[in-house]
Amino acid sequence: MEFETLPDPFKRPAPQARGLGTARLWRLGWLAAICLAAGATAFLPGRVGWPIWAAFAAGAIPALVSLPIAGDRAGEDDRIQSLLLVLWAVGGSAAAVLTGGVSGAMSAWCLAPVAAASTQTPSRRLAEGAALSLIGGCVAALTQLSGLAPAAPTGPLAFIMGFLALSTTGLGLASGLLIGRRRSGVRDSRHASELQSLEVMLDGLPNLAIAVTTRGKVTAVRGAPPPGVTIVDIVNRGLAAAAAPNDRQRVGGAIAQAFREGQVSITFNPALGLDRIVALDLQRVSPVLLVGLLRDVTVERTRESDLDRARADAEALAAGRARFLANMSHELRTPLNAIMGFSDIMRARMFGPLSDRYGEYAELIHESGGHLLDLINDVLDMSKIEAERFELSRGVFDAREAVQAAMRLMRVQADGAGVQLRGVLPPADLEVDADRRALKQIVLNLISNALKFTPRGGQVTVTADGYDGVLEIVVADTGVGISPEDLERLGRPYEQAGGVDQRAKGTGLGLSLVRAFAKLHGGEMHIESRLGAGTSVSVRLPVLLAPLRAASPPVEPSPEPVAPPSPDPEPPASLGDNVIAFAPR
Repeated sequence: MEFETLPDPFKRPAPQARGLGTARLWRLGWLAAICLAAGATAFLPGRVGWPIWAAFAAGAIPALVSLPIAGDRAGEDDRIQSLLLVLWAVGGSAAAVLTGGVSGAMSAWCLAPVAAASTQTPSRRLAEGAALSLIGGCVAALTQLSGLAPAAPTGPLAFIMGFLALSTTGLGLASGLLIGRRRSGVRDSRHASELQSLEVMLDGLPNLAIAVTTRGKVTAVRGAPPPGVTIVDIVNRGLAAAAAPNDRQRVGGAIAQAFREGQVSITFNPALGLDRIVALDLQRVSPVLLVGLLRDVTVERTRESDLDRARADAEALAAGRARFLANMSHELRTPLNAIMGFSDIMRARMFGPLSDRYGEYAELIHESGGHLLDLINDVLDMSKIEAERFELSRGVFDAREAVQAAMRLMRVQADGAGVQLRGVLPPADLEVDADRRALKQIVLNLISNALKFTPRGGQVTVTADGYDGVLEIVVADTGVGISPEDLERLGRPYEQAGGVDQRAKGTGLGLSLVRAFAKLHGGEMHIESRLGAGTSVSVRLPVLLAPLRAASPPVEPSPEPVAPPSPDPEPPASLGDNVIAFAPR
């Protein structure tokens, strides 16, 4: 199969070599005719007056000045071409005045601007040249009527000058006609090439382009029809004939809607292919005409249906798993609590002594059971949240109590990791309306994550403060930090950061539970971290009931236990050497 390469309609034509164009040839002919006429005049008997030679010069100057300029290219400056037309008008009218005015031998040169304009590219130059010619003719006529014009030549001189004026002007107009035809031919050729390219492009469309009238009649079609649609049917019977009987009314309504609203898109089953789906897009281009596109979308719709079905199956599976785990809360916790309880009895040697090895085993069983219970609690809490079965148990309490209780529980883990656990709490109450267990779990999870990523000798700081009805808890560490890639994933269930050792210490639910608990309270979690510089996690909850009663900023108490502001306080229990107490209650 052979294909013809068509010219690119959007590509500018290559510039032609600059040579002697028609306009330049006419100007050379104009100058040559003046030279011949001047030579013939010089051989006439008798003395020729200066107005005759001045008329020859007035006609030659415009041709000499415009000779270097092609005049038939659109790229030339419009101002230059306008000035040249003015020069032609001045020269032609001056020659006419010097030879007797409008009734003189060279009155035809008043039309010199029209002849020059016909050789220039923009068509509007003809109107400009005609106006200048009219002005020049009026000047010549007024000069003649006022008696200022010299006497008109007679005899052979009048014949020479009259023939010169008529021939040069006529040749100019003929040159303009030739240039106009050539331009028209080039333009017609370009338009034909563009039209041919457009037809090839439209006929090669994989879809069917149509033009539709107000009555639904198809007046033009281009491209390939979709399966189940024939061009003969829609041309002879209208666009609605392309649809199955049950969809034809919808197609007719879509045509009316497109005329009202400007555009419309619908899908329907074609008359000859009920198992196919065809999309129709219509656009109004005039009050009585629409253009549109018919395309087969069966594959796309099938793929979308498969994706929707797969998404629904996945969501149903996830919801079923979440419901199963949420319902298994009692069944999972009951035997584990029994294991921990019996191992605790064995550790305490309540029913008699045990050997050291059995005592160590009982300690390991209790420790492993506690770790497993924490993991199960995290999984069950996340499952309840995903299944939308987790309900907050709100109450009014001092948020400092929950923070301090969480820090007491993390004392042993911080001691074992060799990390200093510090805290900063305000001296005044932080009265909140929140879920005490959820708030405590937030602090526990954040401290646990911070200890996991902080090497021995590092520091974890817990800060709690309130402002404008918002409780803010910040846990900052001096650990290894989190990479930007891991930072984007953290906060989603079962996503973990760090190396293999850190990933083996949890389930990836800690931060996701923190984020979920924060959202349940209407708050948010924000993580800031940099590799080698530590991590700071902020949780803001709009649960603060009243502003702080103390105006002083948060203070960091000394490592020794600090008594509460009430009189005769009881000394608080020791929190360990690496825990700093903040007015514990």
